Amino acid sequence: MALTGLQFPIAAGDHRVTVVEVGAGLRSYVVGGKDVTFTYGDDDLPPGGCGAVLVPWPNRLRGGTYSFDRVTYQLPLTEPGPGNAIHGLGRWARWTAIRHEPAAVTLALDIPPQPGWPFEVRVEVSYELHPEHGLAVTTVARNTGSRRAPFGAGFHPYLSLRGRSLAEVTLQVPATQRLVTDDARIPVGVQSVMGTAYDLRRRRRLRDLRLDDAFTQLHTDHGRGVAQMRTPAGGATVWFDESFRYVQVYTPDLLARGLPAVAVEPMTCAADAFNSRSGLLVLEPGGSWTGTWGIQPI
Repeated sequence: MALTGLQFPIAAGDHRVTVVEVGAGLRSYVVGGKDVTFTYGDDDLPPGGCGAVLVPWPNRLRGGTYSFDRVTYQLPLTEPGPGNAIHGLGRWARWTAIRHEPAAVTLALDIPPQPGWPFEVRVEVSYELHPEHGLAVTTVARNTGSRRAPFGAGFHPYLSLRGRSLAEVTLQVPATQRLVTDDARIPVGVQSVMGTAYDLRRRRRLRDLRLDDAFTQLHTDHGRGVAQMRTPAGGATVWFDESFRYVQVYTPDLLARGLPAVAVEPMTCAADAFNSRSGLLVLEPGGSWTGTWGIQPI
């Protein structure tokens, strides 16, 4: 068995996707034999959070600590160097497949309550392929407990450069603001992108620019925002509905197997939202949240 557990393939036309049991992550997306997203091997753990579902928070919590409804909680520090709790509690859990059809799969997780997050939230993530429109990912989170729960969601797809270098990549992100972070990668302010190297509202070639930055104040058209990554060998569009108020862009020179990649990550909230409340969702008992994003090859 692969390190990521059971593999759930789906297909529509020339589109092929594999979703994994551990973390309910997106392991691969291929169209006509060409990678749309970065793919990792059977004997590998997802490099750099590749394809991960980030619940009940995306990105980082400073010191792993926060207060909610006048109670202070401490989470394990899963990013020991800077001392943060990173990317939620679902990445290394085995999710349950509750539907698996030729072109769609849904995985579910009842996030385990624990001292640092003593809440009851069930998350269901559905991946659906369309032969013309590509991949759509819909997430539903429901508070099944008796107390309010702080919540955020994010996704960590890496787009394949198809053998090209980061210097050849052009990016477009429909954001007017960038979050400024400190040495622990925690936001400490907001900056207008106008007149800066981070203004990606029109397509910009990366050249020597490298990013690990969150963007906000996203422009949407008919309820949908669109970010694009292009190379001379092709690229992809990452789209998201208005429930995603932030997009993180990460451009590692080396993700795995000596290859670079570009992560375009839709997030409902900012890093450290349990403390800053920036985009924080609060699920009332019996309440729910739904969000949809997707990838369309270029």
